[in-house]
Formats: sequence, C-alpha cells, structure tokens
Amino acid sequence: MKTVLKTFAAALLLGVAAMGVAKADPVKIGVAAEPYPPFTSPDASGKWVGWEIDFIDAVCAEEKLDCVITPVAWDGIIPALTTKKIDVIASSMSITDERKKTIDFSDKYYNTPTAIIGPKDQKFGSAPADLKGKIVGVQVSTIHAVYAKKHFTEAAEIKEYQTQDEANQDLAAGRLDAVQADSIALDAFLKSDQGKACCDLKGMVAPDLEVLGPGVGAGVRKEDTELRDKINAGIKAIRANGKYAEITKKYFDFDVYGDNPQSN
Repeated sequence: MKTVLKTFAAALLLGVAAMGVAKADPVKIGVAAEPYPPFTSPDASGKWVGWEIDFIDAVCAEEKLDCVITPVAWDGIIPALTTKKIDVIASSMSITDERKKTIDFSDKYYNTPTAIIGPKDQKFGSAPADLKGKIVGVQVSTIHAVYAKKHFTEAAEIKEYQTQDEANQDLAAGRLDAVQADSIALDAFLKSDQGKACCDLKGMVAPDLEVLGPGVGAGVRKEDTELRDKINAGIKAIRANGKYAEITKKYFDFDVYGDNPQSN
C-alpha cells in the first residue's frame, strides 16, 4: 500500500511540475486580411511578410511571447479583439481618442505622413480647395475616411472601399480623381507598374492631430495591461538594441518612427 501511495505522490508531483512549465497560450496577432505593402502582405506561399510583420516578430521574440499572425477583415478587427478572436492588433492602426474609448494601445511604433495621389495628367494639390468637386477614394473605417469627410467637404463624393487596393484600382481605372492614404503605402503603389503608368503624388494633407492621431500603436484589450506592458517593453528594447533600425533598413531609407500624423 505504501508503495502505491508513493507512486501516486510521485506522479502527482510530476503532474504539478508539468503544469508549471506548460507552454503559454499563443498570442494571436491580428492583421488586416488584405495586402498592405510594405507593411503586411502574404507572399506566394501564403506566409505574411513585411515591415510590420518583422517588427512584431522582433517584439515577440524580445519578450518571449509565442505570437501567431491571424488575418482578420479590417472593418471587423476591433470587434475581433474585444471578443478575443485575436489578442493584439498590429495592422498600421493609428492611436486615436475615438478608438481608445473601446480598446487600449501600446506606445507608438511608427508614424508617417498622410498623402493624396491622383492621375498624372491632372495638376492639383492636397488642400481642401484642390479637392473641390472631385471624387476622393478612402478605405472604410480608417482615419483617412474620417479626415476626408471632415476636411474635404466640397468634394463631389468621398467614396469608401473595403480595401486600399480597391481604391487604388479605381483610381487607376479613372473612376476616382484622388485617393488619400498613408504615404508609404501609396508610395508602394506608385512604384508598381500600374501606379507608374497612371498616377503621381499630389502632396501631404494638413495635420489634424485629433483625427490622425500621434502615430501607430498595437491595439490591446483594456484589461490586458500585462500584455500591453510587455509590448511596450519590447518596442523600447528593439529601439535601443538596434533591431528596429535593422528591420527598417530592409524596407526604407528613412526612420519610420517619425512624428508626422499617419496611417489607418
């Protein structure tokens, strides 16, 4: 009987020990389920790649988090976070007071200007007067849609699209007069064969901190303060140890950490 009890006790201790070293649940990193180069896009094999993927991978490695990229429709990405389908939004989401009513954010991790592009054969700028009477394309549920509706009140139409690519395609096809979006994302389009043939940069929009926010952060649930703190620590660490700069140099010839309002 004593032998049986000893065996049972040993098994129990082993079980407890195993529980202590059990692998933590993966952290599901939500990205918009659409190409958004050079930040996030699937490669030929379906693997997600880009600056933002490399960035969040580096943060997760630094903080020893088991992170899994999880594509989600952009216009449902905040509900996906709050209902725990994902744990973090890392999809070029700008930090805004309106979004902070529902979710929390990490510290800023990048920030680039907001631009207007249009047909090469039309000469105009990026001020509200320049967009008067024009059809302006923006992606739905982004700061660009909010900005355009606030500032381009004399535009003929502010047309919203489910994806940025759809807006770019309609511009190239002549169904739009202009598109507003993040300057880096639009630069990637302008460098494509289609973009080179049709369009050019018209300029950057005037700042509006209330709408455009101070930069892009990782979205987390309000109660997930420990996860937010780990992401902040990871951002700080890779900025300090040179990993952030190393990743950035693979994609850009400037520091995207800048201080001009941007993104989605």
